[in-house]
Amino acid sequence: MKKDDCFELGHITKTRSFKGEVIVYLDTDNPGEYLEMESVFVEIKQQLVPFFIEQILPHKKNNVRVKFEGIDTEETAKSIVKKKIFLPIALLPDLDSQDFYHHEVIGFSIEDINYGIIGVISDIVESNTNPIFKIEHPKGVEILIPVADDFIKNVDKKKHKIITSCPEGLIELYINE
Repeated sequence: MKKDDCFELGHITKTRSFKGEVIVYLDTDNPGEYLEMESVFVEIKQQLVPFFIEQILPHKKNNVRVKFEGIDTEETAKSIVKKKIFLPIALLPDLDSQDFYHHEVIGFSIEDINYGIIGVISDIVESNTNPIFKIEHPKGVEILIPVADDFIKNVDKKKHKIITSCPEGLIELYINE
């Protein structure tokens, strides 16, 4: 499985018991949707390695307790701590029409209700507060806009377009230089 065909679901945070259980942080709003997983891919030395799940139980908030096949001691469990876990993109749950996964809007055009076409999303940069749309403006300027519900007015997945209403002055910071 290639990493490009997967999404990062979370990471293994620590060992849980001498029997090889680990705690896995799931980076999702609905961790309960993933309690029936049979396997995941663990990134080891930049390769995705399949790991089969014997048992998965809710833990705290976005954490689950996982027992993987073949991981039977605390020592072997330590070898996968701090490793990222992935699932195939095809397993992502469907979202409401106005919600989106970051990977699916790369290439969408951004149109602001006050400024018109701003450009095309080339990337989404993660930050501590809000993710940020990285937009390529037709004049070759890079524009950064927070991915914030207050700014996003409409998401049209069929037309590959997101309509925004950015605060006054934000777009000018980039295009009037």
